[in-house]
Amino acid sequence: MTEKHVNWEKRKEFRKKNLWAGILFGLGFVAFMDETVFHQLLHWHKFYDKSTVAMGLVSDGLFHAFSWFATVGGLYLAADLYRRNALWHKIFWGGKLVGGGAFQLYDGTIQHKVLRIHQIRYDVDIVPYDLVWNGSAVIMIASGLLLIHSAKRDARGIRQVKAGEATCGMSHFLL
Repeated sequence: MTEKHVNWEKRKEFRKKNLWAGILFGLGFVAFMDETVFHQLLHWHKFYDKSTVAMGLVSDGLFHAFSWFATVGGLYLAADLYRRNALWHKIFWGGKLVGGGAFQLYDGTIQHKVLRIHQIRYDVDIVPYDLVWNGSAVIMIASGLLLIHSAKRDARGIRQVKAGEATCGMSHFLL
């Protein structure tokens, strides 16, 4: 398989689409993992624990559908970017981390503490679970923002190199 030439102009043009593709995919993927691991495999909670088991299962089904719509939407956008030779992996991965971390932080703060629709786990000391859950969310968001910043710095560096090529007439010596 031959590697496509990096088109920096297209990357710049589609930077926001790369970011949103990553955010949607990350949000959907982390929501899917939450639903699969904590709801289905470990049976620690349902999406909505304040009602009957049947209602909890319905809420899990809706949550699962939401997570897959977000994941598939993000992948659809990524496939379109790839087709256009505009997929910017650093921005996409940064968006995935920001989206996944944002979902997890929202879940851990708004759903668990403010709305109290469910906890991570019941009948245990919840503090260590909350610290790990919300702490890992903050780490994902920070890592994603660092990747996005790094990608923007890469693009600025490429523009400076191209500007230098144009002014020096030494393009054959540069990458």
